[in-house]
Amino acid sequence: MKGSKVVLVIGTGTIGEPLIGLLCNFKAQLGIDEVLFHKRTPLLTDRSKVTDLLRRGARLVTDAERVKGFEEMGIKVDVVTEEAMAAARVVVDCTPSGNKMKELWYSKYEDNTDLFIAQGSESGFGKPYARGINDEVLEVGKDKYLQVVSCNTHNLSVLINLFGLGEEGPENLEEGRFVCMRRSNDISQDDKFMPSPQVGGHKDPRFGTHHALDAWRLYQTKGPQYDLNLFSSALKVNTQLMHVIHYNMKVKQPVTKEELVKRVMDDDRVATTHKTTANSVFSFGRDHGFCGRILNQSVIPTDTLHISEDGRSVSGFCFTPQDGNSLLSSVAATVWGLYPETYDKIVQCLRPYFFQEV
Repeated sequence: MKGSKVVLVIGTGTIGEPLIGLLCNFKAQLGIDEVLFHKRTPLLTDRSKVTDLLRRGARLVTDAERVKGFEEMGIKVDVVTEEAMAAARVVVDCTPSGNKMKELWYSKYEDNTDLFIAQGSESGFGKPYARGINDEVLEVGKDKYLQVVSCNTHNLSVLINLFGLGEEGPENLEEGRFVCMRRSNDISQDDKFMPSPQVGGHKDPRFGTHHALDAWRLYQTKGPQYDLNLFSSALKVNTQLMHVIHYNMKVKQPVTKEELVKRVMDDDRVATTHKTTANSVFSFGRDHGFCGRILNQSVIPTDTLHISEDGRSVSGFCFTPQDGNSLLSSVAATVWGLYPETYDKIVQCLRPYFFQEV
């Protein structure tokens, strides 16, 4: 195993589980030799999930003192944590403890590991990354740690790119205002469901919520000229299906609806739709996506797109394919860690799960 293209995924939650499956399914096309996944706690409720991931070719990793617990459930552990860390070329942390793990574990394995990746909640873990937004700033040998931004930050960022920046660049966007209407909890989760809409506060004096701040940080990796004027608000609504974003951007260069629809159609990471409900979009992903996920970064109902009379204010709604767009960036970052010169071509094997229309 040592010297091979080994990828280790930490965690089997809403991002970790489908990521492990995706890496297994496309292992040959992505040039991966081994997919390992770390699960800390042996739970009977998770046995079916672990068993199926093993069936698909992944190998189970756990801490030495946890091996017996898995064996008592009838599950064989292939590798203990220290061995997996020593062998992994890329480590993808899909838990809410990425920064803690960086301090306790990852810093000890920097010499033999090419790349460590954490997810959206782990601000400060490393350079923020979203596929198609800032690929050009990734630096081989320098970027040892990447933070794949959150699903809503992906959506904000691609909206900014399409409707705010355009061909003119950062000076074209005068301001961007966003309201993130977040689903309460994932359908896989049993707790934290909200019985009614719950409004959130604005903790950041400039950006409101972390969504705008994270999008600003992402664009800052492209240079100081991307000091974007962004502000976001957030609320949770009593659904388990999808996030919805309302956006309003003011631009210097007037645009038409036809121009913006063409931009959306030309971007293969964005899907259009004539659907207006989260359940119908979610259902499409369940039926046609990978593990029920839409890998596009945004699903835009173009009928909701509104342009002011002077052509300088762009408003509308869109759906966030939560964890689907994060999956795409996690895979792209993983392959960049293994094949930095050719990763862009390699990840095209995922194209069947990008939809022009939902």
